[in-house]
Amino acid sequence: MGQDMSTQTLNSIASKELYAQYDWYKNTFPPVVQKSCDEFFLPGFKFELIGISKNINVLMDKDYYFVTKIRIDKQYDMFFRSSDKAISLILDRVLGKPNRSFNLNRMTDLEAKIITSFNDYMFNMTSKLLSPPPPNELRRTDFDVIHLTFLIKDIDEPRFGKFIVSLPAALLKPDTITSKGDKFDNTSFKTSTLDVKIKIGSTKFSMYDLKTLDTEDIVIFDNSNTKKMTLVIDDYEKEIKLNPNLGLITPIDDNNGGNNMGANNLWDSIEVEMNAEFDPVKITLGDLKKIEDGMVVDLTSIYDNKVTLKVEDKIIARGELVIVNDRYGVKISEVTAKQKPGAAPAAGTDEFGNENEVMPDDETAAADNTDDETPAADQQDEEFDYSDFELDDEDI
Repeated sequence: MGQDMSTQTLNSIASKELYAQYDWYKNTFPPVVQKSCDEFFLPGFKFELIGISKNINVLMDKDYYFVTKIRIDKQYDMFFRSSDKAISLILDRVLGKPNRSFNLNRMTDLEAKIITSFNDYMFNMTSKLLSPPPPNELRRTDFDVIHLTFLIKDIDEPRFGKFIVSLPAALLKPDTITSKGDKFDNTSFKTSTLDVKIKIGSTKFSMYDLKTLDTEDIVIFDNSNTKKMTLVIDDYEKEIKLNPNLGLITPIDDNNGGNNMGANNLWDSIEVEMNAEFDPVKITLGDLKKIEDGMVVDLTSIYDNKVTLKVEDKIIARGELVIVNDRYGVKISEVTAKQKPGAAPAAGTDEFGNENEVMPDDETAAADNTDDETPAADQQDEEFDYSDFELDDEDI
């Protein structure tokens, strides 16, 4: 029933009544609709109720319909809408499959007569379920309609189409359900929590800068703002308005120009997009509601969480959040990215000709024992590998 209702309809009083009365609709109309079809065409089709709605626009999306309007009285009408797919499978069974594909705009008089006669027959059956029209006290603009959407299926073939019966709401008297206990209060769940991701920002980073990334370095995210972050739940994203935690301010100059002065080849100059996000955090439904309403939310607790840096959803490093000027940055505490294969530095110097900071006194012995170094512990999350961006010599 709820498949074709908008959020606005879901929150309306009318829709709540519709939910409570669903069983009445399901038990009242589908049997009569099925019986009408069986008696008119003989058994061969199956009708299944899939939606009850006051909004027909979503129901009719991407389909073409043949519409029959039948007047009940001067005030009320019923509508029967058959999709082109529904008409095609009906006519194929009744008249046999034609040599051409069905086109609603090219219906013959015979085809239109069959569908119209079927709608007339169903009107005679379903109209018996309606209450007598009240005195004409209501103006036309006050009348409302309930749409019952059915799938009509051919029992012998995997084919189906839509069939929509539109009924005047004023002539329907569904059973009502009265709650015997306390009514549901959505504020009861405001303290409940769910896991979400919070994106801090992004920046362009060269492969050279990635290779030289080390602990205690600070990465500043150009595409960030201390007054907002982005909340992510599955495929849904929403901007969060924040009061920045001034305790994170780091008094350093923003000199991260990303000028690649140390890059010595094309591969080192490649720029990739690095993203920063908190490890999954818990947020209450109450705070989530505030975010939806556009309010400034106090999420002070998230600042204590570790931040993960990623390139193409692969982990580069982890660290702690800092604020540099009006942007967020991350102070690196752990680098997890793997070095480019074949790029191991020579003994005593790194691959860029700089002296290694950590070398034993006996450089020869250190070089001989290079293969005995213990590899880093395996990471559960997928790590970034520089070889993903490796270029062949002829490409450089």
